Amino acid sequence: MLDILIKNGVIIDGTGNPWYKAEVGIKEGKIIQVGRIDKPAEKVLDASGLVVAPGFIDTHSHSDLMLLAEPLAKQKIMQGVTTEVIGQDGLGEAPLSDEMVSDWRKYLSGLNGNPDLDWDWRTFSEYLSKIEEAKPSTNVASLVGHGNLRMIVIGMENRKPSPTQLGEMKSLLDEAMRQGAFGLSTGLIYPPCTYSETSELVELCKVASLHKGIFVIHMRDEGDKLLESIEEVIRVGREANIPVHISHFKASGERNWGKAGLALQALYVARRQNIDVTADQYPYTAGSTFLSSLLPTWVHEGGTEAMLKRLIEEDARKRVVTELSSSRRGSDWGWSSVYVTAVKTQMNKRFEGKSLGEIASIKKMTPMEALIDLVIEEENEATMVSFSMSEDDVRTIMKSHLTMVCTDGILLGKPHPRAYGSFPRVLGKYVREGVIRLEEAVKKMTSTPATRFGLLDRGLIRPGMCADVTIFNPEKIADMATYQDPVQFPQGIEYVIVNGKVTVQNGMHLGTRAGRILRHPISKG
Repeated sequence: MLDILIKNGVIIDGTGNPWYKAEVGIKEGKIIQVGRIDKPAEKVLDASGLVVAPGFIDTHSHSDLMLLAEPLAKQKIMQGVTTEVIGQDGLGEAPLSDEMVSDWRKYLSGLNGNPDLDWDWRTFSEYLSKIEEAKPSTNVASLVGHGNLRMIVIGMENRKPSPTQLGEMKSLLDEAMRQGAFGLSTGLIYPPCTYSETSELVELCKVASLHKGIFVIHMRDEGDKLLESIEEVIRVGREANIPVHISHFKASGERNWGKAGLALQALYVARRQNIDVTADQYPYTAGSTFLSSLLPTWVHEGGTEAMLKRLIEEDARKRVVTELSSSRRGSDWGWSSVYVTAVKTQMNKRFEGKSLGEIASIKKMTPMEALIDLVIEEENEATMVSFSMSEDDVRTIMKSHLTMVCTDGILLGKPHPRAYGSFPRVLGKYVREGVIRLEEAVKKMTSTPATRFGLLDRGLIRPGMCADVTIFNPEKIADMATYQDPVQFPQGIEYVIVNGKVTVQNGMHLGTRAGRILRHPISKG
């Protein structure tokens, strides 16, 4: 007796090979048979007219706290995602020290949110156990945040670690890798990660490499110095002998539009030189992060409380305005392309969905002053969307065999629509427009990320694999989330199975929470 029998569907197995017709038998959380199946089953799913695919893997997720506060994970599971990779941009939730918790919590609130939780974990293992206790609907794999290591050892200071301090950071990373981390992440536009030199990254990555981990990097510059930033990624991969994976690959800023081809060529050259480099992307022309990331890096020194006090000082405010005015962010088009998407105070709720240019006009001040005031008034709990990419570059990157799909989903306020629509958008809009084959799109969401992150028992419709399955209508699948109305689930996702348990049926979440905490297979935790 099978637990689940999926019949009458078209199988796209995750390899990129052409579809074929077969039945899928599931028992005790595993796929045990693919082909013609005569066995009875407790539950039979009729997939007539539907595609049966492996569950999708979100290679860049910011659900670090939301999985604890909202374990149903509807934003992801409803778009077919069965596994999320968290701990991104060097800004993870573990490990922590007692001294850093309060400031770190406030600092990350505009990125991962600030739900009403007791931050009672300190080690990486304790954090994973906390998620395990929450029993989320998705599987969870986590990276170690470079920023966490720096905060514990150095704090939010703009300086190199001493040899002793670097040794402490390496020891913390080694411990987290042994406890199940899949690798190290950094975000080189975000303090304290941005204060590091390349040599520091190399030394830390040597530790992750010993554990067969991966290095996931938000590069220092995705615009004017895009190619130079790629060179730094490649250097780390070469000197640390570690696979490197670039987050949300893009060419940012209008004067850099068209650079996507050159950027991809740099990756192809690196791979010919035996550097294992890949990337992911979200299928939109706008990005999203916390609002204070627009401020110069020196403003963040000392942590959030120090930043907020600094921004009140007249001399510091003048310096910020001067620097932003002289940068490209100071131009009119720059401020009109940055939209505030989430705030915590009621008085500023009226600004959600408005550009900094519009907000400045309402407040009768410059956009730079409006930015500073919002960061202060919201105590850094403010998020933005910024339009900076070209559609042609998005399509160029999507066509590359080196790229995967992610949401980079920040689940706050009036969020970027990618949090609700990334995967269906690729399968709907871009497949139907002929940018990418359906089989190749599914591969980018399944076997390619599974292999990349060491999730070797997932990502394929094959006997022996974990039964993570997404069943969708290829004619109807579409993202419904928009920038104006982003909190909308997609259409066309009919069934989602996680570890052999039906979680979505006929497009409705059943409340099932069958996700697991995944630990790196090399870990000893």
